[in-house]
Amino acid sequence: MDEEQLRCFVDIVQHYFANQGGKAAEVGSPYLADPEALPMLDVTGVIGISGARQGCIYVTAGRELLRNLLLYVGETDLSDANLADMAGEMANTISGNARTHFGPEFMISVPLVVQGRAQGFQMPKGVKAYVIPMRWHKFEASLVVSLV
Repeated sequence: MDEEQLRCFVDIVQHYFANQGGKAAEVGSPYLADPEALPMLDVTGVIGISGARQGCIYVTAGRELLRNLLLYVGETDLSDANLADMAGEMANTISGNARTHFGPEFMISVPLVVQGRAQGFQMPKGVKAYVIPMRWHKFEASLVVSLV
């Protein structure tokens, strides 16, 4: 991944929160992370990538961020199932928007949602993972991009 490609993901995240949450997310500096020490918060939406690029993209967020996004869009059912749906939808929307940048050969899977710290969720060895930290209002989240 190069700087332009990372910038694409930063722009997509800011646009997502501006549209879905009424305020763009504050995005920190992307960094290359140790694949064994990647952020995993309360709920994580994972999208597998295939085609011209291989890997995954995931969004991990705390329950409060997801609750507040649901409330912002008018949803009053704040059940765990709806929090999981919101995390999956975030990952799906961000990945889908990245597809417009990377082209039709950037194939995305349906979202997989993980609650809590996933014991069996690991990046393949030797694969680089970039973390894009973000804050929406006072709530923290991260977008993790691992593509080859």
